[in-house]
Amino acid sequence: MELSNILLVMASLLSGATSIKKRQAYFSGTGELPCHFTNSQNLSLDELVLFWQNQHNMVLYELFRGRENPQNVHFTYKGRTSLDRDNWTLRLHNIQIKDKGLYQCFVHHKGPKGLIPIYQMSIDLSVLANFSQPEIMPISNRTENSDSVNLTCSSSQGYPAPKKMSFVLKTKNSTTEYDVFMNIFQNNITELYSVSISLSFPVSPETNVSIFCVLQPQSTQTQLLSQPFNIDPKIPKPPQPDPGHGLLITALPALLLIFCGMMLCIKKKKKKQPGPSHECEAIKVESEENEQSKGRVENRVPERSDEAQCVNNTSKTASEGKKILP
Repeated sequence: MELSNILLVMASLLSGATSIKKRQAYFSGTGELPCHFTNSQNLSLDELVLFWQNQHNMVLYELFRGRENPQNVHFTYKGRTSLDRDNWTLRLHNIQIKDKGLYQCFVHHKGPKGLIPIYQMSIDLSVLANFSQPEIMPISNRTENSDSVNLTCSSSQGYPAPKKMSFVLKTKNSTTEYDVFMNIFQNNITELYSVSISLSFPVSPETNVSIFCVLQPQSTQTQLLSQPFNIDPKIPKPPQPDPGHGLLITALPALLLIFCGMMLCIKKKKKKQPGPSHECEAIKVESEENEQSKGRVENRVPERSDEAQCVNNTSKTASEGKKILP
């Protein structure tokens, strides 16, 4: 009987040691460390000692003869574990990146001769952290005379480091992917990664363009896509008018005003200076009035030469008139 029990224990240990169960947990979440002990011998908890330890032999949890024994638990794991006794699974809470690695559960039978190992199992725990959605930001605004745009894309709080990060440029007729050198930064405390890329894009001024940032994590994680960064086509500017032509149009009203003013002044000046014929008419009328006054015309001395000429002409006309009269 004892030989059969020994052989059963050895078979259990060999099967448990050779099979490694893989488990995944997320950062700040809960990881499960199962121990597939079947208890085929129907041993009571008072006869069993169970404990889990990490790859550095630090104890996470111990159940000694049905009771928790925190004395042997490493301070790193105190208050972070709970045991599901229905399926012999240890839950590790508040998972950190440094919790990844190999764990083992051990089951011992507490008998009269001391502890006898009856089961062992290994668990490989991997830890993941989802990156934030990639975000595109312009490094500098697109200038009016430039047909390029400078962009940067970043994502943070992820683990492990992603495979690659790239830009995808889409137009109506084409899709182009740009693989860019990825800058990687790891936080010394949390061990989480932050990544970023930058690129200057040639952009056609007549085309609608949508640019995406794509983050490709490890195969176990989902690809992440940024919101589109849209670039509208430039609106063509109307042709600029000739500066000289514009100046001429601006000055034309002023020139017309000046010209009209000059013409008006000339016209008024002509009205103020009557010609010799008008002056003679005035002098003729005056001579007739003076002739009626008798003697005043002969003694009158003309003040201007043209006036004297007009007087003489008037006198001749008067004398000729007298001759004609009977």
